[in-house]
Amino acid sequence: MGTLRASAVLTGFFALTLPLMPVQSVLLRVAPQAARRFPHWYHRQVCRILGIRLVVDGAVKAGAPVLLVSNHTSWLDIISLSALAPVSFVAKKEVGRWPFVSSLARLQRTVFVDRTRRQAAGEATDEIMARLSQGDTIVLFAEGTSSDGNRVLPFKTSLFGAVKGPQAMGSNTVVQTAAVVYTHRRGLPLSRADRPRVGWYGDMEMQSHAWDVLKSGPLTVTIKVSEPVPLDTYADRKDLAIQSERAVRQAVHGILRGRASDATLVPVEPQPENRRQAVGARSGLSEKWT
Repeated sequence: MGTLRASAVLTGFFALTLPLMPVQSVLLRVAPQAARRFPHWYHRQVCRILGIRLVVDGAVKAGAPVLLVSNHTSWLDIISLSALAPVSFVAKKEVGRWPFVSSLARLQRTVFVDRTRRQAAGEATDEIMARLSQGDTIVLFAEGTSSDGNRVLPFKTSLFGAVKGPQAMGSNTVVQTAAVVYTHRRGLPLSRADRPRVGWYGDMEMQSHAWDVLKSGPLTVTIKVSEPVPLDTYADRKDLAIQSERAVRQAVHGILRGRASDATLVPVEPQPENRRQAVGARSGLSEKWT
């Protein structure tokens, strides 16, 4: 049964994705504003196909440049956060060489960072600041790697240098945090032992992990978004890292303990599976991305 489900999901994913990739490519050249919004719509359709249900507390500020600081558990984080709002991601340069994934990342205007070259890091900083000045929402996975979904790893202050350096002075950028937790599978709560099976971390191989996740059934992901805070409020990148980590950690622990305050469902409904509505949960991503 799980194999049939995974096969059907993959078929639906590629049937949706392959025809739309040239559409986004054209939008990037002729309609930049539409190119920002189109991946958001696309990922909401992907959520339906995969059976991912979003439970959201809060909202990403519209009409302003936003640095969205998030915890990281799995490749599913990309889909979940993209379905939450029109966003772009910061990823390490190696992602730009992954077959197929690199194409999707570029179509979503991902900023690739080469951490081994000082000059390249400076170029990435310039690109991030330029994108924020254009009103983009940029997602930063501040742990610099992925966790097992049961904890938040320490945030790396170096990752905030691009947005809290001298070039950011006077910026109208706001900072928000996103706590992403996968909470249910097939409508049943995920236990502490179950949650790492949704996460993609360490040396896990992506294809086999994705296949296992798709076979296991629909997921519910809870995302708590903080209120926006002006970037200039933070003294420096260390202050930004500490405050963001504290907010994300507190929110993740609250969700894990069943205290996500006043969470509301956004209208992203999963496709029925065998005539039954699918539900499930979790979050993630790995150092393989960041």
